[in-house]
Amino acid sequence: MGLETYKEKRDFEQTPEPAGKERKRKGKLHFVVQRHQASTLHYDFRLEMEGVLKSWAVPKGPSMNPADKRLAMEVEDHPVSYGTFEGDIPEGNYGAGHVDIWDSGEYHAAETEDPAKSEKQLLQGLTEGSIKLVLEGEKLRGEFALVKMKGRQKGAWLLIKKDDAEAVHEGYDSEDHLSGGEKSAAAKASKKGEQSKTKGGKRKATGKAAEMPHHITPMMAKLTDGPFDSEDWVFEIKWDGYRAVAEVKDGQVELYSRSGKSFNEKYPPIVESLRQLGQEAVLDGEIVVLDEEGYATFQRLQNYQNTPSEHLYYYAFDLLYLNGEDLRQLPLIERKKRLQELLSEELPAVRYSDHVEAQGIAFFKEAQRKNVEGIMGKLANSPYRTGSRSSEWLKIKTHLRQEAVIGGYTAPKGKRKHIGALVLGVYENGRLTYVGQSGSGFNSKSLVALKAKLEPLEQEATPFTGKVNPNAPVTWVKPELVAEITFAEWTSDGLMRQAIFEGLREDKNPKEVVREEATQSATAKEEAEKPAKKKSKEKPDRKTDKKGKNRTEQEIDGQRVSLSSQDKLYWPDEHITKGDLIDYYQSIAEVLMPYLQDRPQTLLRHPNGITKAGFFQKDMNSTPDWVRTVALKAESTGEEVDYLVCDNKATLAYMNNLGCIQLNPWNSRLANLQQPDFLVLDLDPGENNYDEVIEVALAMKAVLDGAGAPAFCKTSGATGMHIYVPLGAKYPFEEVRNFAHQVAQKVHERLPKLTSLERSPKERRKQIYLDYLQNSIGQTVAAPYSARPKPGATVSAPLLWEEVKLGLRPAAFTIRNMAERIKEKGDLFRGVLGEGIDLAQCRERISK
Repeated sequence: MGLETYKEKRDFEQTPEPAGKERKRKGKLHFVVQRHQASTLHYDFRLEMEGVLKSWAVPKGPSMNPADKRLAMEVEDHPVSYGTFEGDIPEGNYGAGHVDIWDSGEYHAAETEDPAKSEKQLLQGLTEGSIKLVLEGEKLRGEFALVKMKGRQKGAWLLIKKDDAEAVHEGYDSEDHLSGGEKSAAAKASKKGEQSKTKGGKRKATGKAAEMPHHITPMMAKLTDGPFDSEDWVFEIKWDGYRAVAEVKDGQVELYSRSGKSFNEKYPPIVESLRQLGQEAVLDGEIVVLDEEGYATFQRLQNYQNTPSEHLYYYAFDLLYLNGEDLRQLPLIERKKRLQELLSEELPAVRYSDHVEAQGIAFFKEAQRKNVEGIMGKLANSPYRTGSRSSEWLKIKTHLRQEAVIGGYTAPKGKRKHIGALVLGVYENGRLTYVGQSGSGFNSKSLVALKAKLEPLEQEATPFTGKVNPNAPVTWVKPELVAEITFAEWTSDGLMRQAIFEGLREDKNPKEVVREEATQSATAKEEAEKPAKKKSKEKPDRKTDKKGKNRTEQEIDGQRVSLSSQDKLYWPDEHITKGDLIDYYQSIAEVLMPYLQDRPQTLLRHPNGITKAGFFQKDMNSTPDWVRTVALKAESTGEEVDYLVCDNKATLAYMNNLGCIQLNPWNSRLANLQQPDFLVLDLDPGENNYDEVIEVALAMKAVLDGAGAPAFCKTSGATGMHIYVPLGAKYPFEEVRNFAHQVAQKVHERLPKLTSLERSPKERRKQIYLDYLQNSIGQTVAAPYSARPKPGATVSAPLLWEEVKLGLRPAAFTIRNMAERIKEKGDLFRGVLGEGIDLAQCRERISK
């Protein structure tokens, strides 16, 4: 059979399985049995023959009881090197799931022990459909037979144990013979066991074993111009409320908006209901208040704080995580099945948001008839793309609706009090542009409340760029409030006609408010379905831009990303190109992303490679609409700038294409900007060698051990080393920096000649600077696994402490070998994002 079929089924840039090749037998023949937790649990029985592993899938696993005739389905040949493979095949790849070696050893034909004669006999038996063999493993021993079944489906065999001295005659279940490591892996991959099955008893697709993700930025939809029918799509109500993500763990609930703002205090009935869930989960949904007819109304939600309603609900429409499984790469329809099961026992203020399949046009007409805001169309097999706006989710509105930033208000006329009309704008290329006024939709209460919110924001200058034509004197305000507006149409001047105020959007960042322009539904539908129908090995589209630079269009996480000058040498001496850099980061993105997501990035750009000077960039004036930015005050200047936030692989590639060789995320995330996830101590040598850096690092570990603080280390990728301590985002920067200073002082006391707390290099020529000042908001060091713009294409490499010894050199870790190291050792830095230390206790211990 050979390895052609094996290689056709796998993309070796995406799976850790060995590509391998056929090879001649060396000595005795070998067999292996691998336990494979894929969509269904089975055992793979593999025999070395003809330079490959002849393979059978055994659903119930081998048995040592002769009474058991185990079905064995013949599958493609595997390379001999597969016989030592253990690990996780990523979701979306052929055979996705966890693989362990259950048993292995030598074997021979029943007729002879001679390897050459054995192989000849075995191949003859393979052709004739009857193989007799003797296994010499730890669990499988003695004679077995593989017998091809006649008249059954192609490739069906039976694996049978011969009744010999090794046989057993009681019941035999392969699952009862797992090693300790196999049991641990099995327990992790099938946590909450029966939840991996449907109600009918069939095993469902499984997510990726993972810790619960936090502070999710939701997936977003694109606006389209009309409904459509398709068997590949499902359609939901577009709820008229606040988008909210819910994290539920150990009876604790975090309910927050798209921008990370907590809803816990505002909507306690929902929080109390979610506490009753009894499982660990992350849900995506909408907070709404229903009217008497059961329809969501945004104005009633606006009035909820003043007029609480018993009809407050959280309608959950997606499930991102459940009991140890990250579900985001599963198809939407599978996630919704899990969600419906999870919410099968009704909670007081939580409901499952149902859908209809295929019939989008009829569903839209019903939404129009009932005056519902609109419907959502979602591609049924699409994954959940965190933080991305994708054509796989489409919003189809029954009437025009637009979010707008309030930049001012006019004076009232006649009997109207407080406010005449709101002066509205949207952001275009980072500038607030006027889009009209709204003087309708208010009542006396809402006018009073709105005026109270606007008065503290008053300013003299207009926040708008360009021409503004109000119909009365205007009081300008800081552009911090977002209004929900319904209107009749866009005029030829780009203004909203007959704009009606529906309420304030407390869940939206003003800087993210842009003009929503509907694309044609047919175009959007085609764009969404294209990735699903595309072959995995399809070559990217290549074109040449106006300057003649080689440009590539690549599909990354469902987003078309434009990548230019892929052949430009970033490391000339090493012959490493920009394209190689992008490939490196994409190959490790699953491990890297937790250290980047939800964190502002300070960009260090080297668009011409490491031989030219780089430059820092914080303010992102112009980015594609799918790249997330956040407006924050820069600590260095006090000015508000738009920081880039890298939430996904597409944005990572976009950054690399800008020349970001090195990645510099903040130590804190957007939801807790004043409270870092970890403490960082940077060992910055002067004229010291690396063995001296190692001496200081080990002294620092000893100090931290004495304080009861777990320490994680990585090379800086240059001449230094970084020591991290997990904090769990529980302490403000000032407290963290004080503790870091204490640690640095203790290390300096131990090594006064070798270390220094002096920041100026002139004061410490032969000393290593213990930099504890990185523990301030906005300060950054190179991220774990980040490449560095240094000769050799070195990487900031997480280390095991046993590797931190004399002779260690940072140059050993580069973008050429880091992906393989991660496959071998896993993410050594994962604990940095863990529970965090008890800072008070650690400070008390270190003070003794």
